[in-house]
This record gives sequence, structure tokens and C-alpha cells, in this order.
Amino acid sequence: MKSRGLAAKIFLLPCSKLYGAATYMRNKFFDWSLLKEVEFDVPTIAVGNIAVGGTGKTPLVEYIIEHCLNRGMRVASLSRGYRRKTSGFVMAGRHSTPSDIGDESFQVYNKFEGKVVVAVCEDRVSGIKELTRIDPKIDIIILDDAFQHRYVKPTISIVVSEYSRPIYEDSMLPYGRLREPRRGINRADMLVISKCPRQLTPWAFRDEINKYGLQPYQYMFFSRFAYLPLQPVFPDMVSSVPYLDWLGQGDTLLVVAGIGNPKPFVKQIRAFGVKVKVDVFPDHHQYTKKDLEYILQRYDQMQGNRRFIVTTEKDAVRLTTNPYFPHELKAVTFFLPIKIEFDYSREGPTFEETIDKLLHERTC
Repeated sequence: MKSRGLAAKIFLLPCSKLYGAATYMRNKFFDWSLLKEVEFDVPTIAVGNIAVGGTGKTPLVEYIIEHCLNRGMRVASLSRGYRRKTSGFVMAGRHSTPSDIGDESFQVYNKFEGKVVVAVCEDRVSGIKELTRIDPKIDIIILDDAFQHRYVKPTISIVVSEYSRPIYEDSMLPYGRLREPRRGINRADMLVISKCPRQLTPWAFRDEINKYGLQPYQYMFFSRFAYLPLQPVFPDMVSSVPYLDWLGQGDTLLVVAGIGNPKPFVKQIRAFGVKVKVDVFPDHHQYTKKDLEYILQRYDQMQGNRRFIVTTEKDAVRLTTNPYFPHELKAVTFFLPIKIEFDYSREGPTFEETIDKLLHERTC
């Protein structure tokens, strides 16, 4: 194992240095105005990260959307639509599928039931122009995974970093997980540390704040996932929904997850003391007929008084539209919704107050 790790370091570390130099120079071209940033009249909030993988961007995007809706704003969401099979600008509609707009945009569209204008476009500048042309009444646009898309100059820029995988301990791609050098975080107005444990000590707060070394103009917040009751992936096939705390050692769950970092999700399921089997797939995985036949086989081999399949909210949007999903599994397949909670045990403005303050300062 040590020799393999050394070999990876020898070959990948120089590539990381080259990649870091390239992204550093690209950012400098924007800083020097050699590459142009476009600022729009409609306010924009860019949510992104420095590292690849599941940091919790989408739940934060949904949290911001809900806050803006509660303020009576006409909200739009724009992303590139990662892993979609279409190209160019596409608006979400009631006949859209994850293949059309990507699983995360599909999740946002369905969660807010048409209250939010959802679109995808690789070119965010063109996407914003088209959105505002189609719907001039849009009050604010939330840009998902747009921190590195510097052709748009956002009104507010937010970076998400995972508590258990902090960027200050990471390296550049491909040796590490960083998309750009750590100093890039200085462009952000707000930093959200995601998936924090409950009851962080004052020492832990101070330690994280010191290690990130933010600038005086930046705001830092600590958040965690709150898990909600199970929901059926196929509601028409289910007469009753199980509660995880009802299940005992005689019951078995098959956990199916195709997300960037499934460990917190699996840990949450295991905390209920039920027997758990786990199948992990790549992030944004498009389940094939063979995959679903394998999941059916795994389910049939499970022992237990009660047997269920539990998946993530992001996987559910891909499974619910999958024509190969086994009919016999539809009544026993559920997803575990999540929402963001902020830790406000420290003094200072709330996340929502900071959003409102920055929007007021920069749009009035």
C-alpha cells in the first residue's frame, strides 16, 4: 500500500502543480480584467465549492431559495445541469426528466412544485440573459456550482466546505480534491462549513475560524444536516411509510447511495441499530438495467422480519424516472430527505440576516 501511495504521489503531484498553476493564472486573468466578468441588474447568488465531491451545495441552494420565497421574491435557479443528455439552455417543465436538466435541478424543480423558475445552461452568462428575457419579473437568480464560473460577477458569492474534509488539509486535483488553490476562497463573501457534528465546542469554532484565516469582510457559518422522516420514492405504490426508529435488530435495510460522500448518510442510517447492507455507486450515477437487477438480487438475498431499501433524495429523483426499476421493489423503496440547520450558538448575524444585508448593500 505504501509503494502504491508513493507511486501516486510521484506521478500525480506534478500534475497537481501544473493544474494549480493553470487555475491560478486563469483567476489572475479575471483579476486583471483580461477575461471579462459580467454583472447583471438582477441580483445573483453563486453557491459553489473549492473541492470536488459532495459538500452539500444543493441543500444549501434549496435553503436559500426557501428564504427568498419567504421574502416574497420571484426566484430562479440556474446550473449547468451536470450529467444531463441535453445541451444549451433548457427550462424545466412538468415533463422534464433528470436526463434533460440533471438530477439536482430536477430535484429543485420538483421540491418547490413550480414556485421556482429552474433552468440549465453551460454558459451562465447566456443562461441569465435568456432567463431574464423569458421572465423579466425574476427578482433573484441562485447559481448552483458557479464559484469557478467567473464570467458572471455575482452579487453574493458563497463557498461550502465540508467539516470532515476541510480544504486547508487538501491538495490540488488530481492528487487531491481541490478545483483551484485554497487562496481562491478569498473571493467568497460567505463560507459555510457543512455537515458539522452537533454541539461544537467553543474551542472547535475558534480552531476552524483560525485555520481558514478569512478576511475581515468575509462571514463564516457552521451548518449540519437534519434528517427528516422517510418518504416513498413511488408514493402511488405505498400504503404506509416506516419510521426508522420503529425498526429493530430483526429488520434489514439495503442502503443505496450514488452521491459524492455517502458516509454521513450511511452513518445516520446505522445509528438506528438496524441491520444495514450498503451499495455505493459513483456520484450522479445513472442506474442501468444491470444495476437495478443487482439491487433486486441483493434485496432478495436479505434476511429480516421487515426489509426495506433506503436511498438519498438525489438518488430518488433518478430512480423514480428510471424505466428499469423493478416493480416488486417500488413498495419497499424510500428516501431520507435532508435539510440544512445552522449552528447559532455563537454571537453574530444569522445566515439569512447576512444574505439580506449584502443584498441590500449591493442592490440599493
